[in-house]
Amino acid sequence: MKTKLSSGFTCLLVGVGLLVSSLTFHAAVPAENGEALFKNNCVMCHGVDGTGFAALKTPDFTSPKWQASMTDKQIKVVIKNGKKGTAMTAFGDKLNDEAVTAVIGYIRSLKKK
Repeated sequence: MKTKLSSGFTCLLVGVGLLVSSLTFHAAVPAENGEALFKNNCVMCHGVDGTGFAALKTPDFTSPKWQASMTDKQIKVVIKNGKKGTAMTAFGDKLNDEAVTAVIGYIRSLKKK
């Protein structure tokens, strides 16, 4: 009986540890602030205003044509995996799904001025 109780307690501790480590990883990125995430990770290639740089061949996120041409799912794949044949590197190891969604929300908010 004592062995069952202690192994059950061990399982409980392992489960709590996994839950805490999962929460810690997700809390490490302020996903609610897509603008801050964009400024910290994207402006070097996409510009502060999201218009991109012709020399780098980065897209103009403020273009209605570009906005209409990309689904959120397509944008997520590019952010997480990068884009082959371009300078766009993968951010899947740096930004969790919640953070990527926040960045996409910010990109969607960009408009031509």
